[in-house]
Amino acid sequence: MQRLDSQTVQLIIVAAVALTMLLQAIVLLAILNVLRKSALAIRQDIEELRTTVVPVIENVREFLTHTGPKIEAAVVDIAAVSHNLRRQTADVQVAANGILDRINKQSLRVDSMLTSIFDGVERATGFMSETVSKPMRQVAGLLASAKAVVESLRSDYPQAHQPGDPHRDDNDFRS
Repeated sequence: MQRLDSQTVQLIIVAAVALTMLLQAIVLLAILNVLRKSALAIRQDIEELRTTVVPVIENVREFLTHTGPKIEAAVVDIAAVSHNLRRQTADVQVAANGILDRINKQSLRVDSMLTSIFDGVERATGFMSETVSKPMRQVAGLLASAKAVVESLRSDYPQAHQPGDPHRDDNDFRS
């Protein structure tokens, strides 16, 4: 084999470097071409998205512009209604508690009145029972004694005791 001189070696190295640079340039051009096509596809997708989304966004923006004050007014009204409901609920609770207190006081008062009435009736009944029953017992006793006297006067008993009276048996009185 021949000996290569340094110029030939340098020429081979330069040719190899040029060849690799050429290959690198081709790869870079291919990457650039792919990137350009991808950018174009992305741009088209973005344009499609813009054409479909922008009207929706505009409609939403217009809707919010028109309904925003109404929504805010409704929220303010709902807040006012809830505040009024809380205040009225507190008022109703206070009124209900007052009514319950009055009912309790009145029921205690009625209970006290009925108790005193029933106690009075019981005392009156006892007094009447004592007042009427004692004279009634006395009258009953008098009537019983009068009845006994009348019956004894009406009976057919002999007036006096006669020792030989066969109708009387005084064996019980003998000592």
